Amino acid sequence: MKHNGSKIVIEDYKNNFVYKKNETNLNIKFNRIAFIFFIFFIIYLIYTIHLIHLGSRSSKVNKIESTPAAIDNLYRVDILDINGNYLAKTVRSIDIGIKTTDVIDKKKLLLSLKIIFPDKNFKEIEKKIRNKKFFYLEKKISEENYEKIMQLGDKSLIPEERVLRIYPQKNLFSHVLGQIDDDNNGISGLEKSLNDELRKSKKPIKLTLDKDIQFLIRKELIKYQEIFKSKGSAAILMDVNNGNILSLVSLPDFNPNERLNITDVNYINRVTKGTYELGSVFKAFTFANALNEKLIEPDTEFLNLPKSLNCYGFPIREYDNKIPSDLTAEQILIRSGNIGSVRIAQKIGPEKFKSFLQKVGILSQITFDIEEVAPQKSYEFGKCKLATASYGHGIATTILQLAKGYAILSNGGFEINPTLINKNSKKNTKRNRLLNKGVSKQVVSALRKIVSTEEGTAKLANVPSYEIGGKTGTADKVLDGVYSEGKVNTFASIFPTSNPQFVFVVMLDGPQKSKDYYYKYRHRKGGWKGTLYNTAGWTSVEVAGKVIDKIGPILATKYIEVN
Repeated sequence: MKHNGSKIVIEDYKNNFVYKKNETNLNIKFNRIAFIFFIFFIIYLIYTIHLIHLGSRSSKVNKIESTPAAIDNLYRVDILDINGNYLAKTVRSIDIGIKTTDVIDKKKLLLSLKIIFPDKNFKEIEKKIRNKKFFYLEKKISEENYEKIMQLGDKSLIPEERVLRIYPQKNLFSHVLGQIDDDNNGISGLEKSLNDELRKSKKPIKLTLDKDIQFLIRKELIKYQEIFKSKGSAAILMDVNNGNILSLVSLPDFNPNERLNITDVNYINRVTKGTYELGSVFKAFTFANALNEKLIEPDTEFLNLPKSLNCYGFPIREYDNKIPSDLTAEQILIRSGNIGSVRIAQKIGPEKFKSFLQKVGILSQITFDIEEVAPQKSYEFGKCKLATASYGHGIATTILQLAKGYAILSNGGFEINPTLINKNSKKNTKRNRLLNKGVSKQVVSALRKIVSTEEGTAKLANVPSYEIGGKTGTADKVLDGVYSEGKVNTFASIFPTSNPQFVFVVMLDGPQKSKDYYYKYRHRKGGWKGTLYNTAGWTSVEVAGKVIDKIGPILATKYIEVN
């Protein structure tokens, strides 16, 4: 069909319609409308594709936040102190990586990232995009920046969720908590011994430890370790009635957040793993053993004590020549007499002496909440071993075992087991008694006199109002089976002696004499004129006294029961 002068010409060829363009106003308007619709269609298509892409990224985000099974398998419950403070905590973290093979517009990507991370080195980032297939742009990204990253909709930006084990107190509980490996498995400390429970439990695990007390004790140990230039030090504070450990410090320590590969033996747990000859702290066990066997009373006299003895050619001497030759059994303990202790032990005999040390935990393998515990050494007790062991020579144990033993000596003679785990249990009414009734009071009375009387070796720990009792121990340090010039200075204390609640043991490993410190501490004028001693009475005793003076108010308000 054709019409001359018509605006539209339609030709029919085999039922096919062909539109011929005529440059008319109607045709121009039609084409404009079609073009506009086409533009809208393209915009709609782009927007739809963008939404689909964001949806896929959003599903990826939701997948991240939905706790995948792989993430759950790595999760560990938190560890708290007795007051609910976090000692170990698991947190979820998202890292943002760049898969460089998916980068479409590098300039656009870098420009967008500069807006979000203005402080980053983008020259380095650009270099990584060129040379690496994948790298992390930001680890532990903030929630705000994570949302901004997701809004970019760039498929090269890959979010990865992981779980982090963090230790908010850093070094403070390192030897107790231990470490985990890259697969979140415990490799030491409670992280190892409680590994299965930490993975499966639904509730946090609460310990008996007190963060505030731990902080104060560690602070003082660090201070005095620097003063006395000791190689290391250790301290343990424990409830004598239930074995709850309120503090366990071993120096040097480490930051478990740094995942260090610790191979230096100097970093061992000196409370549980290190074994030491601890010297005269053993004399309290000799005294208690003889009382328990009813072989002596505190006022039993030992007359004409010699200044030295020989044991198969080995000389046994008094540490102080001023110790009298006539002493009661109690005075032998107070004055820390070596010869007198030997005489008391000879009344007991090797078998009963060894049996007693095993009964109170000194020579028995201890079961504890962490695996870093020293194996128990075995000793054969003849006459010579009996003599030297009576004053703590030639026999080694751990600080943990020593604390347990002193707890039994002071709590009425009842068996206890040291623990780090808060079991929320009340006092056990069916406790196993290891000492005869009254022996504990006699021992505690003597320990108090060691601190409170002029003849005692622990006068520097006589802090007013706390009724501290205890026994000093100065021993030659054993290195590779040979006695060295170094010392191990220990003070095992209990307080308050009127109603014992706590045992506190301080050990300094290899302390040195400090003339300047003694001068300053004792406020001497005109220079130092006395003799400097590298003994427990001059070192670890003072540390213990300073610590108890600081932690006493906390203990009084939190842990001492008021009837």
